Amino acid sequence: MADRTVAGTPPRVLALGATSAIAQATLRLLAEKQAIFFAAARNAQRLGAVRDDLLTRGAGGVTAFVTDLDNTEAHPAMLAHAVAALGGIDVALIAHGVLGDQAEAEKSYATAEAILRTNFLSAVSLVTWLANYFEAERRGTIAVISSVAGDRGRKSNYVYGASKGGLDIFLDGVRNRIDRAGVQVLTIKPGFVATPMTAHLKKNALFADPARVGRDIVRAIGKRKDVIYTPPFWGPIMLMVRGIPRRIFKKMNL
Repeated sequence: MADRTVAGTPPRVLALGATSAIAQATLRLLAEKQAIFFAAARNAQRLGAVRDDLLTRGAGGVTAFVTDLDNTEAHPAMLAHAVAALGGIDVALIAHGVLGDQAEAEKSYATAEAILRTNFLSAVSLVTWLANYFEAERRGTIAVISSVAGDRGRKSNYVYGASKGGLDIFLDGVRNRIDRAGVQVLTIKPGFVATPMTAHLKKNALFADPARVGRDIVRAIGKRKDVIYTPPFWGPIMLMVRGIPRRIFKKMNL
């Protein structure tokens, strides 16, 4: 993205899960760079509102594409359509996901599977296609929203955490494979963010505004970072959490 912006050519951005609060905050900043978007999400009305908002903020163009990203069989055709619509992709942002119902997932494998399908398997399908595309191009950025919850399993959200932890390991491997081809793979690890997904949670000082997270994402893409915690204070927090011995951690109420 940075090279095209410096050269005066607007970046071409694929946004998957474009109606999420974090995605919208990120895309608004890219719209100020006259970015051209292919924005995909499943809610047509909300997606239309995102399209209109980006155009008013300076976007060079927005193609809105309604799809259910859980349908992995439809991914290749959708991604090929995105390449054709944009004339190529510079940045792919994967931002869709669900928190899910941990209590229900503990009782129902079907519930757990649905969380894993959306947060992990769908992302694996998308990243696999995009990694091959960008590797052939020998350039580009794949930016994926994960979570600090993937750093360690906790009883309060271990199904969600497992979906994100698996995603983190997968992205590590993809990065190790295609970094030498000049492709950036960015793992984005937000902590608590004030979004509709967390609306049911009691807010505290650890909650960040989506606009703050969006700024961190755009900055990380520009600096070609591999992994970011956002806000950055989550890095030291999760370092401490990961360092707690299992014999102690298993007795904690987290």
